[in-house]
Amino acid sequence: MQLLNLLDAPTLTVPQLETPDLILRGPRIDDLPEAVAMHQEPDFYRFLGGKPHSEEDVWRRMLSHTGHWAMLGYGSWAIEEKATGRFVGTVGFFDVQRDLTPSIKGVPEAGWVLAPRLHGRGYASQALTAAHTWADEHLPTPRTVCIIDPDNAASLRLAHKFGYREFARSPYHEADIVLLERVRSEQ
Repeated sequence: MQLLNLLDAPTLTVPQLETPDLILRGPRIDDLPEAVAMHQEPDFYRFLGGKPHSEEDVWRRMLSHTGHWAMLGYGSWAIEEKATGRFVGTVGFFDVQRDLTPSIKGVPEAGWVLAPRLHGRGYASQALTAAHTWADEHLPTPRTVCIIDPDNAASLRLAHKFGYREFARSPYHEADIVLLERVRSEQ
């Protein structure tokens, strides 16, 4: 078996995006402590499985974000607050091959999470605006989807603001979810 020589591997470049208050960039190892702290806050995980996420699970998620860029040419950005330089969440697009009916496999799935201490500042809107502007120019398909807990009114409002409309409801990991889709206009 031949091992990949990492020095010869193509360099992974996650495009950096900026908003007035945020930098969207590739995940970094030093994001892990802030990411773990965020994933263990009850106000954070309430609509994301209902229990805290371990460091191992958060690490796997970070690796998945990086892997999406390498394998699909799109993925999730780490969100850094310009004022503090701190990791404060993620936003982006992915395909995690969810076992759902109806299937969304092969369709870029939008996702966003933000540290609860920053909710209400407009950061999620800034991050989604930057991510969708990039996506509208680079994603291989005009359709994107997202899944949201039906009780997560704030995320549902944000999804609607960005043109997502409900097309189904489905059980997923023993809970009901709302499936929404957005189709960019071809102008």
